[in-house]
Amino acid sequence: MKKLIIVLIGSCLFFAEAEAQFTRYVVKFKNKGGTPFAFSTPTAYLSQKAIDRRTKYGIAIDSTDLPVTPSYLSQIAAVANVIVLNVSKWHNSVAIQTSDPNAITTINALSFVQSVSPIAARIQNSSNQKFNITEQAYNPSQRSTQITTDFFNYGTGSLNEINLHKGQFLHNIGLRGQGMVIAMLDGGFFNYNTFDAMDSIIVNNQVVDTWDFYSKNPIVSDDHWHGMQCLSTIAANIPGQFIGKAPKANFLLYRTEDVSSEYPIEEFNMVCGMERADSAGADLISASIGYFDFDDPVFNHVYADMNGNTTISATGADLAVKKGILFVSAAGNEGSRPWHYILTPSDGDSVLAVAAVNINGNVAGFSSYGPSSDGQVKPDVASIGDDALVQTTLNTIGIGDGTSFACPNMAGLSAILWQGFPEVNNMRIVKALREAGSIASSPNDRIGYGIPDLKSAFGMLLTEFATSSSTINGCHILVKWTSKDISAMKYEIERKGPGEANFTKVGELPATAGVSLVTHNYEFTNTLATGSSGSFSFRIKQIIDTASATFSAVYIDTTVANLASACVVTAVVNPGTIGNHITIRPNPSFGSSATLIIETADPVPTMPILVYNMNGRLVQRLEESKGSGKKVIDIPVNKLAKGKYFINIYDKNKLIGTAEFIRL
Repeated sequence: MKKLIIVLIGSCLFFAEAEAQFTRYVVKFKNKGGTPFAFSTPTAYLSQKAIDRRTKYGIAIDSTDLPVTPSYLSQIAAVANVIVLNVSKWHNSVAIQTSDPNAITTINALSFVQSVSPIAARIQNSSNQKFNITEQAYNPSQRSTQITTDFFNYGTGSLNEINLHKGQFLHNIGLRGQGMVIAMLDGGFFNYNTFDAMDSIIVNNQVVDTWDFYSKNPIVSDDHWHGMQCLSTIAANIPGQFIGKAPKANFLLYRTEDVSSEYPIEEFNMVCGMERADSAGADLISASIGYFDFDDPVFNHVYADMNGNTTISATGADLAVKKGILFVSAAGNEGSRPWHYILTPSDGDSVLAVAAVNINGNVAGFSSYGPSSDGQVKPDVASIGDDALVQTTLNTIGIGDGTSFACPNMAGLSAILWQGFPEVNNMRIVKALREAGSIASSPNDRIGYGIPDLKSAFGMLLTEFATSSSTINGCHILVKWTSKDISAMKYEIERKGPGEANFTKVGELPATAGVSLVTHNYEFTNTLATGSSGSFSFRIKQIIDTASATFSAVYIDTTVANLASACVVTAVVNPGTIGNHITIRPNPSFGSSATLIIETADPVPTMPILVYNMNGRLVQRLEESKGSGKKVIDIPVNKLAKGKYFINIYDKNKLIGTAEFIRL
């Protein structure tokens, strides 16, 4: 808006022409004086979910959250020949429609009005290429069902798309968008509620709010199809053919774009859509619309405006981020056109701008170039926007080109990543996506930090979340840790003792049963040989993907225990469990087996038994179970070398007790 303000102040002639030429204006207010709303009662203007977001991430409710003073609006509406259109509390402004120059004079004279600026002409058909996307039929041979071990049966096309980001890993561990709210700002969602790809979100009532900022009604299914196609990239659920990136998410669908014209009022209405999304409790906003030129060139942006702090939509998007929302924006399709650069609001300082690539990771020629005019790395990341799968208006699956589709693809992936780590804020998710980019160490002006690997991003966030500690009881070191997992995962415990250069695996534990990602606490006891002393480091290796050809793992934390003096080994029974007795005989053992006698007051349905040598290396593992009382178990020892061994017995992942024996 800086450029626009300079033109208005500098030319009375222009304003005179504007009164005749323009019919829509933005009235900017000086303040929010006399407002009946208060910071102490935010439920009057924000949903509980929006309030909870602010509380969770330590975001203060401020003056931008307060609605525009109602009396200001009523006085504007009372001016003859004025129609109030949409209101922006963030910009403390209202859009109006009038062709009466006397109305403008009257409004300018009101004491609380700061300025009145023309923002659009009479509604007319536009020659502007709005979305600049292409649509093609999808080759039926690509629709062949692909049966995999993944949770979703993607089909070849969808699998190729999500595999570029390793996003199926998140689906497989239960992160499919449940509980996440994604707002979509677009030009319409034509018949979204009738097409096969979206039938699941309709049946499950996952569309929780809709609004048309032009028709001023909740019906968005009778407008343009562009938003419907963008929605399909996130929400689709046609097994074996087309699976979206976050098909279990909830959606807010807002029409903020007028496809019949191109004027800055669309940026204004876009901000109004952001505000409604915020007030309704959105977690993310996906915006596949952007601006640089308009039907009247006087409003055109120049590249210098793409600095994140100038345009209506970019300043609005950054405010949305300030409110805790993750804002995802299409970078634009101007890469092979004269404009060349990204569009606004993707230039926003805190906006995640998305470039387009194909399933092979090659950047699309049409994808807009960065950087922003103030030198930010833009675009930020890249996703599928070249031959992207979309729902067509013929109720078939097609392919489309445009950063319009890269944007919602990335928004869906961002949503399921954030679903797994709700304790971190929006900008930490953006940072994780950048850090997991394919060219994170050397970002460029085509795909920014690159194509994010969602499994890698998950591992980074998991490592930050996990904690561990260790305590010493004689020669027994108890290692405790907290992490997030599902039952398909497991843990390996590694130790590095005094004078040792490398870590050695000393044990492992299965993850607690569960099919969805949940936080769990674990304990592991490592028994040292008599006489051990010094500093012992333990690190926890979490195997996060046991389904892949090569296990994927991250080291989630390291803890150090210091033994000041030489220890003496004694048998340990878990002090928190009264009545547990563990015996091994004969001891020393010299035959083919030893007899382990375990007596507990309570049943132990899952009872791992782990045998370690005196160096702490796991040499044998048995999976047992028992009822209450005593159980006798034969431990094969014929393959064990002569020496001292320790046995740890667990109730799932909680230590029951430890015993020592000698093999002769």
